[in-house]
Amino acid sequence: MAAPRAASPRRRPRLLLPLLLPLLLPAPSDGLGHSAELAFAVEPSDDVAVPGQPVMLGCRVEGTPPVRISWRKNGVELPESTHSTLLANGSLMIRHFRLDPGGSLSDEGDYECVAQNRFGLVVSRKARIQAATMSDFHVHPQAAVGEEGGVARFQCQIHGLPKPLITWEKNRVPIDTDNERYTLLPKGVLQITGLRAEDSGVFYCVASNIASVRVSHGARLTVSGSGSGAYKEPTILVGPENLTLTVHQTAVLECVATGNPRPIVSWSRLDGRPIGVEGIQVLGTGNLIISDVTVQHSGVYVCAANRPGTRVRRTAQGRLVVQAPAEFVQHPQSISRPAGTTAMFTCQAQGEPPPHVTWLKNGQVLGPGGHVRLKNNNSTLTISGIGPEDEAIYQCVAENSAGSSQASARLTVLWAEGLPGPPLNVRAVSVSSTEVRVSWNEPLVNTKEIIGYVLHIRKAADPPELEYQEAVSKSTFQHLVSDLEPFTAYSFYIKAYTPRGASSASTPTLASTLGEAPAPPPLSVRVLGSSSLQLLWEPWPRLAQHEGGFKLFYRPASKASFTGPILLPGTVSSYNLSRLDPTAVYEVKLLAYNQHGDGNATVRFVSLRGASERTALSPPCDCRKEEATNQTSTTGIVIGIHIGVTCIIFCVLFLLFGQRGRVLLCKDVENQLSPPQGPRSQRDPGILALNGAGRAERGRLGRDEKRVDVKELEQLFPLAGAAGQADPRPNPRPTDPAAPGLCEETQFSMLPLQGFGLLEEMTSEAKAPCAGSAAVPLPQDAGPGLPSDGQVAWPSMAPVAQPALSGQ
Repeated sequence: MAAPRAASPRRRPRLLLPLLLPLLLPAPSDGLGHSAELAFAVEPSDDVAVPGQPVMLGCRVEGTPPVRISWRKNGVELPESTHSTLLANGSLMIRHFRLDPGGSLSDEGDYECVAQNRFGLVVSRKARIQAATMSDFHVHPQAAVGEEGGVARFQCQIHGLPKPLITWEKNRVPIDTDNERYTLLPKGVLQITGLRAEDSGVFYCVASNIASVRVSHGARLTVSGSGSGAYKEPTILVGPENLTLTVHQTAVLECVATGNPRPIVSWSRLDGRPIGVEGIQVLGTGNLIISDVTVQHSGVYVCAANRPGTRVRRTAQGRLVVQAPAEFVQHPQSISRPAGTTAMFTCQAQGEPPPHVTWLKNGQVLGPGGHVRLKNNNSTLTISGIGPEDEAIYQCVAENSAGSSQASARLTVLWAEGLPGPPLNVRAVSVSSTEVRVSWNEPLVNTKEIIGYVLHIRKAADPPELEYQEAVSKSTFQHLVSDLEPFTAYSFYIKAYTPRGASSASTPTLASTLGEAPAPPPLSVRVLGSSSLQLLWEPWPRLAQHEGGFKLFYRPASKASFTGPILLPGTVSSYNLSRLDPTAVYEVKLLAYNQHGDGNATVRFVSLRGASERTALSPPCDCRKEEATNQTSTTGIVIGIHIGVTCIIFCVLFLLFGQRGRVLLCKDVENQLSPPQGPRSQRDPGILALNGAGRAERGRLGRDEKRVDVKELEQLFPLAGAAGQADPRPNPRPTDPAAPGLCEETQFSMLPLQGFGLLEEMTSEAKAPCAGSAAVPLPQDAGPGLPSDGQVAWPSMAPVAQPALSGQ
């Protein structure tokens, strides 16, 4: 199997040339209306049958005759016999219903009516036929004792088909249903309110349906004297049960409450919605009856027993779930489409719970596959490239737990006269790993109007919607399909096109491209140590599916032979090499292989020498030696920090106070660094020179005021003058004629800040020109105004104090 390849845009569905699009043909006018289709006027319904009694299943069909009607039982066609008879109107008569539990002779099951004419076949909804039954009582009424004015309740439970009718007897005489104090609920409950002494007796539950009649055990009611009249909290004896019903049935929500005084029973919905009034009634003293329930009646109902005149109350609740059989919101419509085009049916159904939709084609379940697609929860059926075999009646069947429904529509495939037949003898032969040659013969009939062929191509494993086409000239009977994927199966079929439409599709043919060796794998190398490497690449699981994997080779670059191959599975993505020569350069080679051979290798060169040298240059830490070194350098660090802080303070002051501030600051520095001098003007050009004034500014001062004498500067900065005299070399830079040359050497305010850091590297052997100063080496690119030899006499900064700013 070839290695995974980068995705390419080469395989995109392409539109055919407009010239080759089939022309839509008008539907033939045969005068057929709805009767031309096949539809049910009457469908069978569920029923309960009594063993030995006849059963009738109704079915009536409308459509173009002749119409053939048959029946299925549990999906199998029901043969005609003397036991079951097909009537002339299509109904089925079972003369004597048989019940054979677990046997093959039982008539219980699901029945379907099947109708067929020349247009197709339809199947009715399923009708379930069950035998009438009656079980024994699951719950018998129990004896009860009550006080006069109180409440008594009896209940019985029994199952049967159809649902049994429950009545009650007192002392084997049917109770008077006109008595308002007696309430009979359909679920088998008898309530007696406002008990009296004459209510005492034995009560029986009587259940009856078409299968049988059963009577429960007797339950005695004893009514004692009147109550004490003491106050009693409201109490709900029986609250509403959870119910699941189908639409149009009746819901009975029971609520029996006692207390003294007699509580008031009320109902509400938990979600706050109003219960409504239509079809709603209260039976007895608090039972809620909802007739003809709908889905909107679903919810949680709350019964509340309130003490009159107070807010004291007790509540109980029950959930009502109303199911609705599936019914159609949108029916499928019969359509006519030209051959080779696409037909679409839409069918939308609703119900509670939401129904499941299936499709039938002439009575057979239709699933997705080939040119048939189902979308939107099966509500949309799409048939692409229709042909004569697709002409049929299609049914949409919606079904849920409450029931089922079906609707049908017919597909008519239109053919224009004179269309060519399908191309013949379509063959596909693999040419390479990416090419297949497809050839065919022209149709047998109506070939003169052919304007071209269209070849339909898709991967055999892909759905039909991923198919693409390539147009071919009418004079060409073969086509080379290129740019395919290696070792992949493809499906091909072809159609001939004329100005009036397309022919039917040829028989599809399959062909697989040839395989090829894998591409070179991407490889990266990581040095783990002086004698080990880690190789990393992407895993290719598909190699393992086709007898493939990786081969690894390595060698020192100075040797001729490789070590290997080391065979690795396609799922592996790394490998470590160890015990290598730390001084050697290694060549590593990785390739992928499969049953078609070895692919090209990826080669990497890596040197371990650098890792070995880095290890040698990083000896273990000598903590004692480093501690001693740190102690000897502490003094230099403190001096450097002191000078740096001082410089920052000077810079901030220069920025804050401008030119005047700088003059005042320099004067204070002068007074602190130089011997006592006589009074001098604050406008002294020498002070301005200290602040780094440019040559132009000094020239301007020289013209406007008296020039500074050299001796005066020497007295102001004797150390700077000594340093200037100690340098025997001439100054290569021109001096400003407006100022003596000594001023060039005393502009220490322009010293770069990195000069301060060099104080750490000064040795005790450096000789200062005079006490209190040190010779500091400067960078060779020092700015103008500094000596050319890179040295300047700098007064010691230790005694400098920050100048006072008050009063300036």
